[in-house]
Amino acid sequence: MGKVSSFKETGLARRVRVRTPTVRPNLRNQQRVDVTIDVTVECDDGGCMNCRASNLSRAGLMLSCDQQTVRQLIPNMLPPAPGNWIEVKTRFPVPVLPAQPATVFAEGNIVHLRRISRDEFQVGIQFSEFEGNGFDYVDKYVARLLAEQKVLEEQTPE
Repeated sequence: MGKVSSFKETGLARRVRVRTPTVRPNLRNQQRVDVTIDVTVECDDGGCMNCRASNLSRAGLMLSCDQQTVRQLIPNMLPPAPGNWIEVKTRFPVPVLPAQPATVFAEGNIVHLRRISRDEFQVGIQFSEFEGNGFDYVDKYVARLLAEQKVLEEQTPE
């Protein structure tokens, strides 16, 4: 490669746009709602951990955990590789009626791990199977929260 003798010559070069990492398509096919739900997670070895869900969708949930809990869920603390998911069972309450919460039992896979701060991690679980009417409960709860969110957005003046 030769050296450029002046900037005038580079003005004729074709410009190439670089796509920044923040401009990524949304690969999620389910809408998420922000929640604060206590979730019990059971690993293959039978150990149970308590975490808090920060969002929920019909396809999965996002947990907020400390480092000790993540070490129990993911021993090597490395994000799971595609296809090598970590199987877990989850149990969490969903308010079917305001005064009557139902407990949902769902099997799923840990598909995501992200460090937020020194002792805070996000763990993404994708549901694979529900027990009983679990999917219906989650579906109705998410639909209700999305409808409430839409009403609030319509009422908020710009």
